Amino acid sequence: MSQPTWAQRERQELCRLLEEVGPDAPTLCGDWTTRDLAAHLIVRESRPDAAAGIVFKPMAQWTDRIQDKAATRPWSQMIQTIRTGPPKLSVFSLPKADAMANTTEYFVHIEDVRRAEPEWEPRKLPSKFSDSLWKITSSRARGFYRHVPVGVILERTDGAADSPTEANSAKAASGSPTVTVSGPAQELLLFSFGRKDYAVVDIAGDRKSIDALMAAKMSV
Repeated sequence: MSQPTWAQRERQELCRLLEEVGPDAPTLCGDWTTRDLAAHLIVRESRPDAAAGIVFKPMAQWTDRIQDKAATRPWSQMIQTIRTGPPKLSVFSLPKADAMANTTEYFVHIEDVRRAEPEWEPRKLPSKFSDSLWKITSSRARGFYRHVPVGVILERTDGAADSPTEANSAKAASGSPTVTVSGPAQELLLFSFGRKDYAVVDIAGDRKSIDALMAAKMSV
């Protein structure tokens, strides 16, 4: 029997967490509760007609309507739907699509729930999972930071001690002056996904450039 992928493991961990905190817990997703977050995940995977509104704002009202309807289902049923995984006809049922899109989707949303609670601490992740998160972050960095008006360098601090320096560094945005954001792989991913105020990172640069980075909208 094959081992579960990181995306599958994170899916199950999120379901466990949702059961633990209940449907009315806060999240880092604006005014969404955990019920709203669960509804978002269900619609994203099972209703491609409505999921389009997540990206294309003209369709957002339709997406909101479908998502609000999904949120009326019993809480245990919502969690079971997420736990079961995407329907067979969903693009996310394809292993490569699941790995590419859902590894980050579920990891970030786990932290959206965890870090909305007081006294949270970063999770201790397996090194191979951290490597996977860094690979995603570094390969997509240019896209994440394309609207940032200053140069940005990401520096991973939890890479293997014997790995070359360049393997733990990624240029996220060209420009001058440059801001350097350093931290563990999971924190750099969260920062890149716009969870800037909750990511445990160090930021080096002049004040004006740091302010510009913090104010910029990230592209996920």
